[in-house]
Formats: sequence, C-alpha cells, structure tokens
Amino acid sequence: MKKILLFFAALAGFATSAQDFKTLTYFVNDSTKLELDLFVPKEKSKEKLPLLIHVHGGGFSGGQRKDGHHICGYASQHGYVAATITYTLYMKDKNFSCGGQVPEKVKAFQIAANQLWQATLYLIKEAGKYNIDTNKIFISGSSAGAETVLHAAYWDRNLMALYPQKLPADFKYAGVISGSGAVMDLNLITKQNLLPMLFFHGSVDPVVPYDNAAHHYCPTNASGWLMFFGGYSIFKHVAELQGTARMVTYCGGGHEYSDEMFAKDQAGVVSFMDRVLKKEHFYEHTVVTTGKKGDKDDKYGFCD
Repeated sequence: MKKILLFFAALAGFATSAQDFKTLTYFVNDSTKLELDLFVPKEKSKEKLPLLIHVHGGGFSGGQRKDGHHICGYASQHGYVAATITYTLYMKDKNFSCGGQVPEKVKAFQIAANQLWQATLYLIKEAGKYNIDTNKIFISGSSAGAETVLHAAYWDRNLMALYPQKLPADFKYAGVISGSGAVMDLNLITKQNLLPMLFFHGSVDPVVPYDNAAHHYCPTNASGWLMFFGGYSIFKHVAELQGTARMVTYCGGGHEYSDEMFAKDQAGVVSFMDRVLKKEHFYEHTVVTTGKKGDKDDKYGFCD
C-alpha cells in the first residue's frame, strides 16, 4: 500500500456562478418527473468526451442537485460533460437511523440507484447531441449519493430493476467516486465486475462507518440495524481483488467530510478520472491530518 501523509489545508471552493448549464428532464412517468443539470465544456472537441454523473447527499431525505454544481462545473472546465441529478427523496419524513425499518432503507437505495440508471440511459440516448463517449461514464456521490453510486455500480440491474427501461446488458461504468459512502454487502464486488474507485472518508464517521459496522452504529436489537461496509473496508477488498483504487482518509474526521473533495479538491477527482482513462493501474492511500480530536483515537495507526 502506498501511503502518503499530507497536512490538511483549507482550499478555496470552486465558484460555479459563471458556469452555464442546461436543466433537462431525464425521466417522467405518471407520478414522477426528474431533472438534471448538464454542464458541457465550452470548448468544442473533435473527440467524444467522458461523462461524470453526480448524486447529491442528504440521507435520502434532503439535499438538491445544485449541491453537485461545484464538481460538475469544475469537471466541465477540464474536458468532461457533467450532470448532477435530482432523485426521489424516499426517506423524507421517515426514520433513516436506528429507529427506522431496514426494508425502507433498502428501498431508498433501490429507488435512487434505479433513477441513476435512468439518468445514465437518458444521457446515453442523447450522447450524439452532447458529444459523450458512452464507454467513459463515471458516477460520483456524497453520503447517500455515494451509497447510491456504489449500489448502482454493483447491484444486479435486472434483479433490482424498478422500471422497464434498462441499460444495455453489457454496460459498465468507467469508475466510481464515493464520498463517505458504503455498500450493504461486500460480496457484491467481485473480480469480474470490479471498477476503478476513488474513496474519501473521515476515519471516525459516526453515521456511515469508515470501515465495517452498523449504519449509525446502531445496536443489534435496533429495528434499523443494517451492516455497512464503508470506504476503507471496500478499499481493502479491492486490494484482495488486485484492482485499481485510491483512498483518501481524513484522520479524526466525521461525516462532515462527505463532500470534501467535491467541494474543495475537485482537481483530485478529475485527476483520478484522467488516470483511469489513461488505463493506469494504481492502489494508493492518502492520509490527511485534520487536527481534530478524533486523530488521537485513531485505531488504524494512520495518524501516528
């Protein structure tokens, strides 16, 4: 494992106020209308461009697609078409913590993942109009959005489908970027379906476990008890599968770091995608000291 120690520095966020985007409807049925904001590079390209689709966080009960404007605006200025999507906030007015119900939690993941698949399908159909290379589609998400992209990448799309319109059977995403995300079952990720991944996660996140633990660290008798395998757990799994991944650990950091790279280190996100498109193979761990109290409680030895 390549381990790099960096000192935390506050970076200025990328301003997207001057960035143009189009709001498009990507899905409509009798009960639902979903939109996305599409950012397209201003400079024309003779070659087809890679695409990034971003899913905002908010516990499946809050957040909005404009939360993804910082990363999408930056990516579009660096050669990517980028979209940030609206999806159904299924857990609004419901308990998403220990007092909730596991089937409801799973349903929230399933709806969001299906709607991400629909956004992907829409942009594949519109690829000619927006000069998109459909073999180079990345997905990214923060918190609930990260849980969405991870499950969208690795679930059986036929088994978990909610809508009749489906992605091509042989379609695979080019890579996944997860900000404080997790999967419910590590066995979903196999040698056969493994994708390049970038993870960033606070090491003492009390909401979505950094390693493997129950969601919200719920007691085993809780109605909402659900095992989660967080960024570091998946990162270790990738090593066993000899895959490509980069992990950024915010030592002592909590769930407030779920949007950190999307808001403050967009260059790191784009660099990851660029390297994947160059077919680089890497397995790297970057450790960032935050100076927070949790640093001294680090059980992994990263902050020693």
